[in-house]
Amino acid sequence: MVTDNPLGPPPWLNAPPVDPYPFEDTHDLRKGPDLHHSLLALLPYIGQWRGRGRGGFPTIEDFDYAQEIRISHDGRPFLSYESRAWILDEQSQPVRPAMREVGWLRPVMEDGRATDEVEALITNPTGILELYLGRVTGTRLEMATDAVVRTATAKEVTANHRLYGIVEGDLLYAQDMAAVGHALSPHLSARLIRVGG
Repeated sequence: MVTDNPLGPPPWLNAPPVDPYPFEDTHDLRKGPDLHHSLLALLPYIGQWRGRGRGGFPTIEDFDYAQEIRISHDGRPFLSYESRAWILDEQSQPVRPAMREVGWLRPVMEDGRATDEVEALITNPTGILELYLGRVTGTRLEMATDAVVRTATAKEVTANHRLYGIVEGDLLYAQDMAAVGHALSPHLSARLIRVGG
């Protein structure tokens, strides 16, 4: 058995440590990198949002929840999306953590210019990855899944539809889901207030 590497050690093996990530990601358009021109149609969504909503599905009881969403950019032609939610009791007190999601929204480009079409990739820790195709119309963003990929242990989710809108400065949304043998049904809706950006 030959133990010597004929290519020698990799160049990073004994390199010095690196500094923290040097590029800024921001949800506040007053600081950080300039917004990429292709994101102008999605500009109203950039920010940090917090509020409450109501959820349900034919297979579960209705529930109240709170949520924080952060939509940010780093100067490149996509937005970063992060969402954290938690269940609320009848007195609006937190009960337990709920859904988390991370993802990216990308404008569809044509001849170097953004169209009104959007692609989104959203994943969550329950083993589901969703690819959305959608359209921005004014301050309204509507998206539907083009593909849903699940791990072997994930719940059977087959489709999702999301409608977002900026209404009186707040972020409102409604989400329909098809899962566990049920067709698209209302699942989540919320009103979130801008708390940053």
